[in-house]
Amino acid sequence: MTRARVRRPAAATASLATALTAVALAAAVLAGAGAVAGCSPGGEDGLRVGLAYDIGGRGDRAFNDAAATGLDQVRRELAGSLGDVRELTARVRESEKDKYDRLKLLCEAGFGVVIAVGYEYAGVDAADGPLARAAAECPQTRFAIVDDARVAAPNVVSLVFAEEQGSFLVGVVAGRRTRTGRVGFVGGCENALIRKFAAGFRAGVAAVRPNAPVDVRYLYGDKLPCPGFTAAAQAREVAGRLYDGGADIVYHAAGGSGLGVFEAARDRGRLAIGVDTDQYTTVGAELREVILTSMVKRVDTAVFTVVSEVVHGRFTPGQRRFDLSVKGVTYATSGGRINDLRQELEAYEKKIIDGSVIVPTNP
Repeated sequence: MTRARVRRPAAATASLATALTAVALAAAVLAGAGAVAGCSPGGEDGLRVGLAYDIGGRGDRAFNDAAATGLDQVRRELAGSLGDVRELTARVRESEKDKYDRLKLLCEAGFGVVIAVGYEYAGVDAADGPLARAAAECPQTRFAIVDDARVAAPNVVSLVFAEEQGSFLVGVVAGRRTRTGRVGFVGGCENALIRKFAAGFRAGVAAVRPNAPVDVRYLYGDKLPCPGFTAAAQAREVAGRLYDGGADIVYHAAGGSGLGVFEAARDRGRLAIGVDTDQYTTVGAELREVILTSMVKRVDTAVFTVVSEVVHGRFTPGQRRFDLSVKGVTYATSGGRINDLRQELEAYEKKIIDGSVIVPTNP
């Protein structure tokens, strides 16, 4: 017997693909967590912790890896209080519904703490975006979001950082180290968050080299979703133009795309400044020598802190800001290339903390 082939309309095929993706995601979550109905803050086997990465996920050697480091610390230091720990990763150009589904699936699988890594989980309209919807439907689950403070709910804590302060310090480094008198900046997306990096960097350069131009470029605009953090080839091209235009140091705030900046620096015998993690320790030997320093954003500390507080019954909703005063941002010293600047950097750090230096948040 020959079975006739049915030709589905394109819309139906897309709907089927979406449904199958959702089923596969649910199976992946439930396989490790147990099919627990409803939204529960924990279970008999301990607190279940779910972490939803931004695009790039664990292994991006930047923003997501900082969150992964915090999760690894949770596994080590809070093991006796934990049940399952689950990691899921966003896809490039996925919809807000995909992000909502990811958060909701973790909740429905019984994960008592769900951490959303990246501002895109808040959505364009944060009042009705992925996180707000999931939090409203899962009132007993504690949610945290990294890099966004627009979602106000009794079970949501916002983990935000003073990126401009850490960027000011690496701007001082660039101002002291530039030989051409021109430096550059590459941002993944031109939005309020990434402009904070650019503003702080420009101010730091100006503090020690007032006449040094800072050439600022962005890979993409502010429209969501933004693919600018997984566009290494484009970052390599943009950084190359900055170097060819006279910059000898380029600072990036572009997540995984930063590898392209490092490659452009290597190709031209120039220098670069990393971001989020100590990128000197995460790249291969062929790129290590171009990294002057990195602006370290302690997403790992934020992730560990919120899980620890839930474990100990001290979860507090609202906004938590990690700045220089609590070592929420800092700079890396791996490779020893800025050892002679440490005293000056520490002096600026004290001035920022005591308020005698105010770092701008918009270029």
